[in-house]
Amino acid sequence: MALILASSSPFRQTLLNKLGLEFSVVSPNVDESRKPEETPEQLVYRLAQDKAREVAKSHDGLIIASDQVATLPGALATDEKILGKPHTHENAIKQLSSCSGNIVTFRTSLCLLNTNSGNIQTLVENFKVVFKDLSSAQIDNYLKKEQPYNCAGSFKSEGLGIGLFSRLEGNDPNTLIGLPLIQLIKFLENEGIDILSSKA
Repeated sequence: MALILASSSPFRQTLLNKLGLEFSVVSPNVDESRKPEETPEQLVYRLAQDKAREVAKSHDGLIIASDQVATLPGALATDEKILGKPHTHENAIKQLSSCSGNIVTFRTSLCLLNTNSGNIQTLVENFKVVFKDLSSAQIDNYLKKEQPYNCAGSFKSEGLGIGLFSRLEGNDPNTLIGLPLIQLIKFLENEGIDILSSKA
């Protein structure tokens, strides 16, 4: 079956390339607005399925979809603050200042939809990033060096952003970048694809 990545993210494409499987890329056109009273986990779970089903309208195969949000703690799950893309230096300073000394949770959803059988597998994997206590100068210097203004949370963990953290907590570092590969391999195995048995 054809393998299709329902994402325009170059980071997800790079991650999926690690598995050595041929795949095509289709960018889904989905409204990513958060619904009232929807928790961040419910949001990304729904959006991964929405993206997969949108691509399934015009393509057949095994469709991989994902979504991710970064959140700061709140009193309730619905109170968690979602960290979007800052776009400007000033917004990025505000975001990293709020992250300093705090724990940011990345909620990354994964969906694999088989258009032939209709079988759909979906999960949300959490990955926590514990930030150092950062000075204003450190935040400003980091942002000027890496300019992560199109990255949720205002940092690139695969780059210099790793210097912002004191600890990482999670099962799969790929989850932090945007695609839980360990879980994806399990999903593919459930569909009869063993990446270690696939011929090069």
